[in-house]
Amino acid sequence: MKKWWRGVLSVCGLLFSCAVGAKVENMPGGPKVDQLNLPEGVTQIAQDVMWLHWLLLTICGLIFIGVFGVMFYSIWAHRKSRGHQASTFHEHLGVEVAWTVIPFIIVIAMALPATRTVVAMKDTSSSDMTVKVTGYQWKWGYEYLDGPASGVKFLATLSTPRAQIENREPKGLYYLMETDNHLVVPVDKKIRVVVTAADVIHSWMVPDFGVKQDAIPGFLRDTWFRAEKPGIYRGQCAELCGKDHAFMPIVVEVLPQDKFDAWAEEQKKKMAANADDPNKEWTAEELIARGEKVYAANCVACHQANGKGVPGSFPALDGDKTVLGPKDAQLDVVLHGRPGTAMAAFGGQLNDVEIAAVVTYTRNAWSNAGKGEDPVVQPKDSVAKR
Repeated sequence: MKKWWRGVLSVCGLLFSCAVGAKVENMPGGPKVDQLNLPEGVTQIAQDVMWLHWLLLTICGLIFIGVFGVMFYSIWAHRKSRGHQASTFHEHLGVEVAWTVIPFIIVIAMALPATRTVVAMKDTSSSDMTVKVTGYQWKWGYEYLDGPASGVKFLATLSTPRAQIENREPKGLYYLMETDNHLVVPVDKKIRVVVTAADVIHSWMVPDFGVKQDAIPGFLRDTWFRAEKPGIYRGQCAELCGKDHAFMPIVVEVLPQDKFDAWAEEQKKKMAANADDPNKEWTAEELIARGEKVYAANCVACHQANGKGVPGSFPALDGDKTVLGPKDAQLDVVLHGRPGTAMAAFGGQLNDVEIAAVVTYTRNAWSNAGKGEDPVVQPKDSVAKR
């Protein structure tokens, strides 16, 4: 028994020494080390929420001290051992009026500023720019609906290396809080955010903006923010949405207006240069090379790099009868998903070239090569299945 306790104490000591010796830095735009309070924020709404937090906490604290202070004093000072006898009395009008009116006044004093802030949160009128945000399992899609970046759209996917997630290398400063693409907005402009989802309920939350809006499939809900300082601000999906819920960070980059305009112009040129032609006839080699990248970005988390899937959760694609069968069946699954399962619909996330490429890749990867029907799928096949 003594040996067991010595072992436990040794492990605890080792963990404590590691914790003390490890240097942990604040994450710029994200949570701070040992942060116990709400973030100060860079929007008026975030600052109002912080002020309300302290106001309500102070009022509740004073009520707690007052009520329990009187109660404990009464119990201590009027205890039976000191000779006190319980009194018998009936209702008292003054007391009843007091304990009705005073709480009512307190509630009104708390409700007025809170209601003003909630109304301001919901007022998305007179916005300078609108961005549509779509939640997917498990990434975010952004589309600029107006302004200098009108027409620009992209997906933002977790960029933390799998080696860090699987503890094969040290975790970086932005562990699980960095994406390959940032939502970029101009400083000091009212940005309206229209939020929806393509599969299950997600929630778009950026604490420094004081913003948290649920993304519900089939519904459009909006919120807004006006960032007062340039910088990079981070958030996460705040609604449990499935296996990779923890891997849906949000990164918003706030730029001065001139830099935002330059970014918007650059994105438009990049989109034009990278635009895929679904009518083009692609070679098998081109589709497989493109499909491997699409698979790595969208499919590997569930189906694994070796195509073996996760037993009991996600099916293997290596040797799967749908992958080896007629192309239409697999195209239908990739485009529209499988209701009732974790297989999401990718028709809204990927274009027809990407759909055709990833389907072609899975039909020619691992042990599937040369075994199935329709080894090459063209973008026009995806267009037809939509």
